[in-house]
Amino acid sequence: MENVEKGTAVLKNLKKGNFVLIDDVPCKVVSVNISKSGKHGAAKCRLEGMGLFDNRRRNVIKPADAKIDTPVVLRKQGQVLAIVGEKVQVMDLTDYSNFEIEIPEDMKGSVNPGEEITYYEVFGVRTLEKLR
Repeated sequence: MENVEKGTAVLKNLKKGNFVLIDDVPCKVVSVNISKSGKHGAAKCRLEGMGLFDNRRRNVIKPADAKIDTPVVLRKQGQVLAIVGEKVQVMDLTDYSNFEIEIPEDMKGSVNPGEEITYYEVFGVRTLEKLR
């Protein structure tokens, strides 16, 4: 995954709802547990995340002061051009590029041609699902 926008964050500063990269897969943080430091050791952090696109649970166990990569989640505006089966054709309102996105189950019937929608882009993958 070259040319991908990402940042870093310290594990102990993450909260539920933040986005992280676990095994180079963008995930939403489900839970963060920090154990107390022992007599000679550092505190450990157990982070559990849910994949944004595949909904698989992933875990990371590292020292609480360790850094972890975070994806850049872009929120963009687009205009619906047409609905083709299970997909919707969208034109980006900033660079006027056209592309197709699959319509999520909860949004079927509420997407109409000509209206503006908000979509999210993470690692070059576009989705209509609410990520925030």
